[in-house]
Amino acid sequence: LLTNGYKLPVDKLWISIYTDDDEAFDIWHTQIGVPKDRIVRLGEKDNFWAMGDTGPCGPCTEIHIDRGATHGCGKPDCALGCDCDRFLEIWNLVFMQFERNEKGELTPLPKPSIDTGMGLERTASILQGVDSNYEIDLFQPIFEAIWKVARVSPEERKELANRTASQVIADHIRAATFMTYDGVVPSNEGRGYVLRKIIRRALRFGKKLGIEGLFFADLAPSVLTAMGD
Repeated sequence: LLTNGYKLPVDKLWISIYTDDDEAFDIWHTQIGVPKDRIVRLGEKDNFWAMGDTGPCGPCTEIHIDRGATHGCGKPDCALGCDCDRFLEIWNLVFMQFERNEKGELTPLPKPSIDTGMGLERTASILQGVDSNYEIDLFQPIFEAIWKVARVSPEERKELANRTASQVIADHIRAATFMTYDGVVPSNEGRGYVLRKIIRRALRFGKKLGIEGLFFADLAPSVLTAMGD
């Protein structure tokens, strides 16, 4: 899908695996043909998934894309596993293989499985040649609606504080619109409390953009424009 369907450049794709997962290494290298020098072994923090301290868990392997030095930290040893933004994870496969008990002991699951998923908006950002999820086409109608009511000049929109505030509002109106359509209403408990909390947070960031009065619900049609299909 990534290489034949979306035509992502093969030479820019990197693989991370859990430190001792030789089975995953063999599949990537021998069966799929990924060069050895583009398969990186990382520790438990990066490539071992767990539901909690106990319960189902297992090693994972991830596909990353190298976005180039312009997104990196500039260090000569910058590589996959660095904390900078150069290598972007776009696909994750969790091998749900073990059960971990209170002692930290791992027991093989009777029916292991693979939990896999792609970062849709991350992949869209790569395909559209933009720097972040917030710059893809699905967010543009929402930002246009926000800037119409914000008291921020076009020159000031790129400032970090203003950009962050607009992203919070865009993210929250999209979530709130979907939640409301699913029948969730603001309340003091459960998912209703989550909705209430993100609405209040969006209003707070609206004030940072100089927006006065009621505005949040008026942004909902922009979500329909972006996500309606």
